[in-house]
Amino acid sequence: MAASLVPGHSVSGAIGQGLQPVWTVPLKAGDFVQGRVEGDVSVRLLDADGQPVRLLVDGLDMVRDFMFIAPHDGLYGVRAEAIATRPQAAYSLKLTGVTSVAEQQAQQTRLQSPVMRELAAHVAKGGDTQAFWKAREQQGTPLVEALAEQPGQSLVTFLWRGARHNVRVFGAPSGNHDELQRLGDSDVWFRSYVVPSSTRMSYQMAPDVPPSTDRRVILASSRQDPLNPNGFADGSGDRWLSRSRLELADAPAQPWVAQRPGVARGTLERQVLTSKVLGNQRDVYLYRPPGWTPGAAGQGLLVLFDAHAYTRQVPTPTLLDNLLADGLIGPTAALIIANPTDLSRQVELPPNPQFARFMAEELMPWAKARGLSAPADRTVVAGSSYGGLASAYLGLQHPELFGNVLSLSGSYWWAPEGMEPGWLTREYVRAPRAPLRFYLQSGLFEGPKILDTNRQLRDVLQAKGYPVVQVEYPAGHDYLQWRGSLPCGLIALIGSGQGTPQACEPR
Repeated sequence: MAASLVPGHSVSGAIGQGLQPVWTVPLKAGDFVQGRVEGDVSVRLLDADGQPVRLLVDGLDMVRDFMFIAPHDGLYGVRAEAIATRPQAAYSLKLTGVTSVAEQQAQQTRLQSPVMRELAAHVAKGGDTQAFWKAREQQGTPLVEALAEQPGQSLVTFLWRGARHNVRVFGAPSGNHDELQRLGDSDVWFRSYVVPSSTRMSYQMAPDVPPSTDRRVILASSRQDPLNPNGFADGSGDRWLSRSRLELADAPAQPWVAQRPGVARGTLERQVLTSKVLGNQRDVYLYRPPGWTPGAAGQGLLVLFDAHAYTRQVPTPTLLDNLLADGLIGPTAALIIANPTDLSRQVELPPNPQFARFMAEELMPWAKARGLSAPADRTVVAGSSYGGLASAYLGLQHPELFGNVLSLSGSYWWAPEGMEPGWLTREYVRAPRAPLRFYLQSGLFEGPKILDTNRQLRDVLQAKGYPVVQVEYPAGHDYLQWRGSLPCGLIALIGSGQGTPQACEPR
């Protein structure tokens, strides 16, 4: 074996004739090792006898960072290996860190929050938590602290008092439903996150969740955060169903959400539409803006899925009233489409040729007969999650009806059973370019399933020459964000040309 590989120091070499050097590093069982290679080579981990343990870097992939956990004490080797397309490549190799088991445990218990460190020291000396909780009652939760060494970032600590066994934050900034940690034997449960100071998100707290691998079990105990005065209601008024709201200081404003005095209001009418194509019936909400005249030039139409949410958590009629009053869009009517059942949503909104037939052959002619229509280049099909996916599919299938796609956290990971993820993105690769424009929004807290697949669709659309506005906010899979993004998407797609309002600029 060759020279040692010292953490923090680089070694280099070149792929040529003969065997490559093996760089050695002594490790203890459980050591967490991180490193990086620069250059078009593969990197393999060897045991003390020079036998392969695992491939750390596949040179044919784009990932050059690697990490592994040492399975046992001993001397390990790291060797660069040639890839077929780069037989003469030069490389440099560096271990960026080796963290022992003891250090890992210390990192797990280290408190990021100065307030929590002070409380921990107080409790360790036999103090109680009364003053801490009194301050939280006065100031509200979560606890938000500035990070002087990280401009533009804040430390947010979620808190719960007095659980018996566990606490989870449902809708955490990690994109998961994370467990909180108990502070010693006290009644304080907590978990901290470093997030952008422009974060906007809603969440629930779930104490004493029964053991289960089913995330839905969390909902049995999830509720609003009792010390957060800022709620985000689902329309029911029930604290178990409603969520709590976290909006940090730099979060973009949402100026079109609330009804304003003196602004003319449109009308909202609920009708029932029976579909022969689908064999079911559903509610459709017809919104007409003030002064709507069927067939008048310059008017627009919004076709929007999930009426259960877009008539309650997202007040679509109010958004449209205010956008029109501000001169940001022309008169725009809306069809807000309900799902017959929760199960039908899972069948209809993911790409479904029969549902596309319903939209083109039944819904749109039905709405036109009631005076709600617009040219394709003034018609926006919109939705969130599966609704975003459905919108992009309908644009591809019927660009003669839907010339604008407004997708909020679209589920582009979806694929028919047995096929690779990203089916609709591949369909856009294959299809000729259509007369479509796109607004794609996703949240930085949604994880790669949403975030990466939205970026992939953006790249494909741009490569095909489509006009695309793609934005990302520090938010989750969340109607609290979508109620701000829906008006921004409408301005981008069918706006009156006044430019992008400050409220629509990601921070």
